[in-house]
Amino acid sequence: MIPEPKPETAVPAERAGHMVEMQSIDWVPLHQRHGSAWTITPFFFISNWTFFTIALGFTGPALGLSFGWSVVSGLAGMVFGTIFMASHATQGPHMGLPQIIQSRAQFGFYGAGIAIVMAVACYVGFGVVYTVLTTGGLKNLFGWSPLIVGVAINGVGAVLAVIGHDALHRVSRIMFYITLPLFAIFTVAVLFGSGGPMPTVAPGGFGWAAFASQFAVAAAYNIALAPIVSDYTRYLPSTTRPRTLIASVYAGTGLSATWLMTLGSWLATRFGASDALVSITTAGEGLMHGAGLVLAVASVATLVVCLGSFAYSVALQVLTATNMFGHNGDRRSRVVVSVGAVVVWSSIAIPFGDHVVGVASGALSLMLFLLVPWTSINLTDYFIVRKKQYSIGDILDKDGQYGRWSVRGISAYVIGFVSMLPFASLQFYEGFAAKAIGGVDISFLVGLIVSATVYVSLSVILTASRRSEMTSQEKGAADFLVSGEASAIAD
Repeated sequence: MIPEPKPETAVPAERAGHMVEMQSIDWVPLHQRHGSAWTITPFFFISNWTFFTIALGFTGPALGLSFGWSVVSGLAGMVFGTIFMASHATQGPHMGLPQIIQSRAQFGFYGAGIAIVMAVACYVGFGVVYTVLTTGGLKNLFGWSPLIVGVAINGVGAVLAVIGHDALHRVSRIMFYITLPLFAIFTVAVLFGSGGPMPTVAPGGFGWAAFASQFAVAAAYNIALAPIVSDYTRYLPSTTRPRTLIASVYAGTGLSATWLMTLGSWLATRFGASDALVSITTAGEGLMHGAGLVLAVASVATLVVCLGSFAYSVALQVLTATNMFGHNGDRRSRVVVSVGAVVVWSSIAIPFGDHVVGVASGALSLMLFLLVPWTSINLTDYFIVRKKQYSIGDILDKDGQYGRWSVRGISAYVIGFVSMLPFASLQFYEGFAAKAIGGVDISFLVGLIVSATVYVSLSVILTASRRSEMTSQEKGAADFLVSGEASAIAD
């Protein structure tokens, strides 16, 4: 073990004399760890604090669900999905590595490529969708040029990604304190009847299909953040208490998502809102002239932080992939890939606009579908199978103990994925089980359970097989390691 440094030796990610973050995908040294569990709450709060989240609240009402039932189903889904997402947070300070590179312990050095491809595609897809919705919304509202808006929001996002980890956290805290009171006042005003010039619509009722759909959307929304959680917790001190950290991340993402989804359900059921950015702007103008513009700009500003975090995480994921072929990503590589990610999704989103958003949304649904078995296997391995005992050196070494390809991880993933197919309801595919229950997609529940069960079962079989081949001396050494008296967290 590397000894914990004295508190006064800790330095931020951007070391003295360097504006841009020094680290890339390598292990974060203990003397660079800083902050506490609750200092990262604003970042995860802002990650869901956008008009995109408001739109998720439209799901239930659009299917005929009442406001009350929409809130209940959305809250239940958020409570459930956030458990998995927030649980990844403790892996950051414990292992000091980005989220996706940790997958090598479950899938092997090269096998982790499965997770990398999906994660990169997922967050590039988010970049496309966020850009299209923002440029299109601001054009419809104020006549602003999609080209100028697209370049502006992604340019700022790229700058944040380039500066790195601490910049994203600092800007998130600033946005948290600026936008929280604005949306608090707006929410109170809207709930008490100041909705602006929008028609009142039918209140809706209850339906199992609608209830389950709102639940699934809410649950999947935070599960989608799972592949990047450790990217933003890995600079915390290794002594950070896991329960406190999980609670802080849970509070941030859960509170903001539940708040805005509830607001979205209210706008949909009371005023027939179908466009989140338009609805908050219109409702804001109903409160006070100019308030709509302020709310629109504030919502877009929080989304810019999200674009920056997507670019930053995509860079870490791409460099994890290039590391498989001997390229040790450095600061310059991270900067280049961060900017490259923004250029890629801007080149798709800005020229094609609404014509590509449907395709991008469909791709996102598929990527989220494919990420469910990964998060299940990753958490199962961390908390149940290996019980937090890892060798960082072996994770970074293709010839390390985790191997180049892990049969149990890949097998559990494939079996979990196949088990989801009958229960899936995507834009381009609907399984027979999903059809039987009215088109409700519960595939993520099936994938979580099956992937974890298979992985644990294969781990038990593999452990039993290896133990039967051990000598008595080797068995004693294995028992010593499992007892926790020895740790292989750092080489």
